[in-house]
Amino acid sequence: MDTISTRENNNIMPMVGVVLGAIALLLSIVAFVKVTKVNNVVTQQEEKVAKIDQIESQANSAAAAADKANGDIRKLTQQTQDAVNQIGTMIGDLRASVTKMQESATRPSAHAAAGGKGAAVAGPGEYLVKRGDGGMAIARAHGVTLAALQAANPGVNWRRLHIGQKIKIPGKK
Repeated sequence: MDTISTRENNNIMPMVGVVLGAIALLLSIVAFVKVTKVNNVVTQQEEKVAKIDQIESQANSAAAAADKANGDIRKLTQQTQDAVNQIGTMIGDLRASVTKMQESATRPSAHAAAGGKGAAVAGPGEYLVKRGDGGMAIARAHGVTLAALQAANPGVNWRRLHIGQKIKIPGKK
């Protein structure tokens, strides 16, 4: 019996070895397929990471450009405000000059007010204000409406007419 049992053991052992080898071969094929799939996924992920890095780089560049643009806008805003302030100052100076010119044009000369020889003379289409004159009386005397007289003399203060002040008389209607 010893012989039979040894033979039977010898026959089963190679069979077990073949089966185990086949199982190992199947497991290595499955592992190879799995590793190949994992490598493909890793490659795809690396491509995605590279794209993300590229997008991140572009975003950083865009952020730097936006910061520069914001700085330029702030600088331009300040320059514009400075220019507007200068224009405002110039307009104020011009207004003051125009007001002085209007006042000097409507104010009788000191020589005329003193009754000197060179008294102001009214030219064609003009009238020199006399004591007691008012806008309505001047308009009636020249055959025009008060509104037309006022429109022809926009800088005149009709409540404070000065003796010797020149008033423009518009054409009669």
